[in-house]
Amino acid sequence: MTSRPDTYSKPGHRRVESVNVGGRRRVDWAGRVVETAIWKQPVHGRINATGVNLAGDDQADRRVHGGPDKAIYAYATDDYEWWSQQLGRELGPGTFGENLTVSGIDLAGALVGEQWRIGTTMLEVTQPRLPCFKLGIRMRDSGFVDRFEQAQRFGTYLRIIEDGTLAAGDAIEVIGRPGHGLTITDLGKASPRPGVEMIERILAVPEVPDSWREWAERARSRQARGSGESAPVHDA
Repeated sequence: MTSRPDTYSKPGHRRVESVNVGGRRRVDWAGRVVETAIWKQPVHGRINATGVNLAGDDQADRRVHGGPDKAIYAYATDDYEWWSQQLGRELGPGTFGENLTVSGIDLAGALVGEQWRIGTTMLEVTQPRLPCFKLGIRMRDSGFVDRFEQAQRFGTYLRIIEDGTLAAGDAIEVIGRPGHGLTITDLGKASPRPGVEMIERILAVPEVPDSWREWAERARSRQARGSGESAPVHDA
């Protein structure tokens, strides 16, 4: 991995503020029953991070949620503070369905493929979150999904590349940053219809997840035929 200066965070202050997990539940929404695991609650002690999940965590529909490229979701306290001001109320850890509430690190500037050491676990930044309607259920506002995307405060998904344990209070050590410069925000802003230059930029980065790479390839083909395509499958 090519080293890149770490200028987007405060060394010595990057840490996990809360670890949040949750199981499936059924909720009534818009006249139907929906199964979701977006409700996450803070947990104490060291939590196993293995395979594609944190111990005690779940996803309701694994066709579009979870998996290696979406094993863990992180959201920042700075973004929480911004949303609290926008919404006029305090929001507790896990409100956005994240597994890790983090501080001292600007997730908007995180590079696709950069690696973090947290506790005994090694994680890799993979992609932004483009939420489905279930975030609207969690926020009790069907229009909140659009508002979230417009705010461009995506948070980031992480891949588990070394199993281990992590806990609230653990430092986040940025081990390596690729030299390509493609950030989580760049990728999120490319949705739903990227320009030609962004398509080529995405395809040039080997760390971009397969789902985004396939989407970019289809977008390139469709642009060549004079049509567009929506973003990769939205998730909760």
